[in-house]
Amino acid sequence: MEEHKVPLWRDDRFLKIAGQVLVMLIVLIVAAVIVNNVTVNFRRLGLNFGFGFMSNPASFGIGDSAIPYTSTDSFGRALLVGLVNTLRVVVFGIFFATILGIIVGIARLSDNWLVRKLASIYVEIFRNTPLLLQLFFIYTVGFLSLPRVADSVQLPGPTFLSNQGIYLPWPTGSARSLIALALLIASLALVIFFWQRRLKVMELEGASGNGYRNLLFGLGAVGLLALLFGLEWQAPAFANEAVTGGLHLSSEFGALLLGLVLYTAAFIAETVRAGIQSVSKGQWEASKALGVNSGQAMRLVIFPQALRVMIPPLTSEFLNLAKNSSLAAGIAYGDVYQIATTINNQTGRVIEVVILVMITYLTINLIISLGMNLLNQRVQITER
Repeated sequence: MEEHKVPLWRDDRFLKIAGQVLVMLIVLIVAAVIVNNVTVNFRRLGLNFGFGFMSNPASFGIGDSAIPYTSTDSFGRALLVGLVNTLRVVVFGIFFATILGIIVGIARLSDNWLVRKLASIYVEIFRNTPLLLQLFFIYTVGFLSLPRVADSVQLPGPTFLSNQGIYLPWPTGSARSLIALALLIASLALVIFFWQRRLKVMELEGASGNGYRNLLFGLGAVGLLALLFGLEWQAPAFANEAVTGGLHLSSEFGALLLGLVLYTAAFIAETVRAGIQSVSKGQWEASKALGVNSGQAMRLVIFPQALRVMIPPLTSEFLNLAKNSSLAAGIAYGDVYQIATTINNQTGRVIEVVILVMITYLTINLIISLGMNLLNQRVQITER
C-alpha cells in the first residue's frame, strides 16, 4: 500500500519552518532598509559613521565623578565616568530598595493597625505619583534646603549634612585597608559557603551542625575585626568653613538614590505582600502547631516559599530601577545618559551616541536578568 504524502501547504512542520524563515527575512529586510537610509543620510551630510571622536578632548566638566576626571580628558573617559555613576546608583538602589520593600511589604500584613495603615499610605503615595516629580521634590525641598557648607549639620559618626551633599567616614586607600577589605570579602564568602553546607548537612543527615556553627562564628569574628580595626577609617573634618576628608556624596547623587529607592521599594512591597499571601494559611497553622513564633515562621517557612513567587516580578522592578536612573538628567546628576546627551550636543554624533547608550543599558539589564534567573533556579523546588 502506497504511503499518502501530505502536500507541503498542509504539512505542519513545513509551515512552522517557512513561517520562521519568512519572519527572519522580514527582519533582515527592515534592518537593511534602516542601514541604507542611515548610510544615505550620512553621505548627504558629509559625515562618516565611526567612534573615532571618542578620543577627542571632552572640554566639559562633571560635577560628580567617582573616578579621576578633568575637562581635558576624552569623550570616552567622560562616558566611563557616567557609566560608573550609573552603576553606583543602580547597585546601591537595588540593595536598599529591596531591604525597604521587604520591610514595608511585611508591614502591610502586620496585625498592628497603625503599622499596616502607615505602610499602605507609603505605598499608595509613591506608587501613584510620577518619579520625576518625586526627584524634584526630594532634591529641592530635601537637599537644597539644607544649610550651606559653612553651617553644616554634624551628626554622630561623624557625618556632615549640607546643601552640597553628605560627608561620611570612609576607609583610606592604604595597603592595610586593601588587605583588610580582601580579608572581609573572603570571610563573607566563606560564611555563605559553610552556611549552605551546614543547612545541607542538617537536611540530609539530621545533624545539629554545631561544628559548622563554631566555624561560622570564627569567620564572623575575623570579618568583624577586619571591619573595625583593619580598615583605616578617615573621618570628615570641618575646617576653614569647609568639610574635608572622608567620602563626599553629592546632593544630586543623594536625591537620585533616595528617590529611586523610595519609588521602587513601594512596588517591591506589593510584590512581597502578594508573594506572602500566595502561601497557604495551612503553613501558618502548621508552624504555630509546632510552637514556632510568628517571626520564625515568616523567616523559616513562609518567606522562603513566597520567594519562588516573588523573584520574577522583582526582576522587573530591578530592571525598571536601572532604566529609571536615566531620569538623573532632571536633577543634573552626571549619569551615563546625561553625559551622553552632552557629548551628542557637542559632536552631533547622534547615531553613535544613541548606540552606545542603548548597549550600556542593555548590558546592565541583561546582567541583572542573568543574576535573577540564576537565583530563581536556586530557590525552585527540585523534583525527584
